[in-house]
Amino acid sequence: MDSVLQALSDGSRRTVLEVLRDHPATVNELAAALPIARPGVSRHLRVLREAGLVGVRQDAQRRVYSLRPEPLAELDAWLGRYRALWERRMEDLHAEIARGKQDREAGQ
Repeated sequence: MDSVLQALSDGSRRTVLEVLRDHPATVNELAAALPIARPGVSRHLRVLREAGLVGVRQDAQRRVYSLRPEPLAELDAWLGRYRALWERRMEDLHAEIARGKQDREAGQ
């Protein structure tokens, strides 16, 4: 999971994943979505491949990259424990706000 988090820490790599979320793409298509040169896109793709976030297949002379969602599902499961903690805290905050509003209305 560390390699996934490290891969996701870069904005360009997140942009690549957003493009691949919608459809598979070639390096040239991905380079069009980023403000960096094609060799930089290739380096980002290597990091994403090593983290297991993208897969690649050969299509004649082109390499077509696609999103592999399994590592993201693992990350989501891990984050789920923390999400539940924050949801409880948000529910407590909403209850406190509602209680304060009722107190103000009762005092008027």
